Amino acid sequence: MRDEMRHRGPDASGSYLSGNRKVGLGFRRLAIIDLSVHGNQPMSTDDSTLHIVFNGEIYNHEVLRKEIEQRGFHYRSHSDTETILYGYQVWGKEVVHKLLGMFALAIYDSQKNELFIARDRIGVKPLYYTFVDGAFLFASEIKALLQYPGVKREMDDESLYHYLTYLITPAPRTLFKGIYKLEPATWGTIDSSGELKTHRYWSLLAKNGEQPTLDIDGNPVNRSAYIDEFDAASQYEKEVVAVRNVKTLLERSVSNRMMSDVPFGVFLSGGIDSSTNVAMMAKVMDRPVDTYSVGYKDLEKYNELGYARDIAKLFGTNHHEIMIDSKTVFPFLSELPYYQDEPLADPVCIPLYFVSKLARESGTIVVQIGEGSDELFTGYSWMLREIRFHDTLWKFYTSLPKYVRHAVYSSASGLLKESNRYLELDYLRKGTYGEQLFWSGAINFTELQKKELLGSAVNLDGLTSRRIADRYYSEIAESSAGLDFLQKATYIELMNRLPELLLMRVDKMTMATMVEGREPFLDHRLVEFVFRIPQSLRIKNRVSKYVLKKAVEGLIPDEIIYRRKQGFAAPMAEWMRNELHDWVKSEVMGSRLVKGEILNGSYISKMLSIHKSGKKDFGQLLWNLLNLSMWYKRWID
Repeated sequence: MRDEMRHRGPDASGSYLSGNRKVGLGFRRLAIIDLSVHGNQPMSTDDSTLHIVFNGEIYNHEVLRKEIEQRGFHYRSHSDTETILYGYQVWGKEVVHKLLGMFALAIYDSQKNELFIARDRIGVKPLYYTFVDGAFLFASEIKALLQYPGVKREMDDESLYHYLTYLITPAPRTLFKGIYKLEPATWGTIDSSGELKTHRYWSLLAKNGEQPTLDIDGNPVNRSAYIDEFDAASQYEKEVVAVRNVKTLLERSVSNRMMSDVPFGVFLSGGIDSSTNVAMMAKVMDRPVDTYSVGYKDLEKYNELGYARDIAKLFGTNHHEIMIDSKTVFPFLSELPYYQDEPLADPVCIPLYFVSKLARESGTIVVQIGEGSDELFTGYSWMLREIRFHDTLWKFYTSLPKYVRHAVYSSASGLLKESNRYLELDYLRKGTYGEQLFWSGAINFTELQKKELLGSAVNLDGLTSRRIADRYYSEIAESSAGLDFLQKATYIELMNRLPELLLMRVDKMTMATMVEGREPFLDHRLVEFVFRIPQSLRIKNRVSKYVLKKAVEGLIPDEIIYRRKQGFAAPMAEWMRNELHDWVKSEVMGSRLVKGEILNGSYISKMLSIHKSGKKDFGQLLWNLLNLSMWYKRWID
């Protein structure tokens, strides 16, 4: 199990087996803090009562170490792992509230005969688990679990249904039947009876002061002084306070994530997020920042290299680039299902892999990435579209009597379906039947499409992907937080798409190349603060990311801050229409998913034909099905 994840830890390996042979822990190490053998894992206390395996980084471990040493503990290393271990002795499970960073960890307490597991607040690092014949198994990747005798490789039909809509399997399920993922901000305990009990220890919906947090220096506190200041500010002062505090929190977050005993750098696209990372790092470094960019040889419209080069020149970085095309990418596609574990239907996995590989080959082990900024500060055009639609047509339509809405839906649905306008049809269906407008920032197959796509081998009775969004709307309602539409959408994004799609694509692709990715925009202190900023300030004068843009004025050029957003993308739609079309068709139509009537081959064939003709862009939907087919072939078939 351990050695199936060599790519996650090429530098060292270790294992622990309890005296009664009831507990085994294995670890592969990517050495970043304290490169000596003293930082190796599994790590144990001097009396061998506690044993830990831990994936991630704790950026305030030195702050916590001072307090722990004052209590009489003596360290053997300079690693953050040891701080968690002793911190657990001091504070027990509450140690998670004191940790600043990203983590998936497990601590075995031999005295209590109990295993404690936890995942970081935002869900940057994964933790998967399953039960087999009375054994509880866990790992950073599903492929490690599959090495254990008795772990079955079966597809979960309900997970398949949700994957087709959300591009991922929403937690806690995975696409493997009986294998689960620990949700973000959750801890769990497994006692001697083998029962797993979980608890969510942190929530964005908590009011300031209701749950512990950390101050700017990483010290545990009861309240966020930044939120208190913002809440106390007058309406006129709120913008000034928001801009100032965002800049302060972001500067500290970037600085914290420079903690490393190995070379570190930045993925640079030339947009506001990555450029801000570069600028803030350059301010405190005594050497050039190492920057890495990826572009496409034959499809210039996807490239942002000109902007990246401008930033690299402005800040004097040590800049690296890699150019890829379909010929470069094609050999990697067969390896993609292995590294993903379960399908992540986002083609950005491809450029992420190649730019991560470039970093590693250039000697950089740690990279900062702009992930999460668009979700937090409202950077997507679809967010503006959803807000405008919600405040106008949606409110009008849903205010109409039910019989009128049903009449409109009945008369319009046939025309929309015939013209393949399924997203518009889905909006109309939601409004007609009283469903929530916003489910996710990335919706692939709608409920109506799935009825045509899924074959006779799948039982559709009672299945609806509405229940995923409804769960989060219920949490919002129970909290009585009084959120506006944008805050609700942000909460849903931070609970589902961000951790299970965007952060997992970063984790899986960077780790595949033995690189660690860090996301300064997802420091929980910054997330807590920005989440409280209302829609009227996050989008102002039709300017998205308003607060962030104001915060970085003067730090990076205005032409970078206020240029039209392009976004990090991959040209899979073009490749699947042209040079990769025949191969994609062969992979999907030849899959046992089609042959076994799990998927409707005639429906997919029609999609392929329409996409090939250029009449309609089904690139994202076909990428979804290609990912699924390759995964099934690699892991199930």
